[in-house]
Amino acid sequence: MDKIGRRTVALCALAAALIAAEPASADLRMCNNTGNRVSVALAYTNGEGWVSEGWWNLKSLDCATLLRGALAAQYYYLYAMDERGGEWKGKAFMCTSDREFKIDGRQDCFVRGYDRTGFFEVDTGKDAKSWTVQLTDQANP
Repeated sequence: MDKIGRRTVALCALAAALIAAEPASADLRMCNNTGNRVSVALAYTNGEGWVSEGWWNLKSLDCATLLRGALAAQYYYLYAMDERGGEWKGKAFMCTSDREFKIDGRQDCFVRGYDRTGFFEVDTGKDAKSWTVQLTDQANP
């Protein structure tokens, strides 16, 4: 094969690789680096108010995309619990439900028939377009 033929083959292979490559994803993800299965809930502001939603169930050493697309805020809030009763929680209270949910607003949870759950804050930084939260075992979850 001559020099031009080899270049053509190389360029075709490069073009095929670029076409097959997936675009870079800008998402909010969580990875479960614990030894147990966990259930995760997420809360965020959508520009008009607070939204909480769940549940994502992650096996040990598994990851899930919680929000797709470029991040629209600096702060997100998460709550997680494992199958043995361990919790990752905080002081930002949001509404949740025992079953799959997407709830608008964070006020009057009990009155509206929901639970009130403490979420922990995740600061993704001012200019982050994607972020991955690494959930790890804690000495005192």
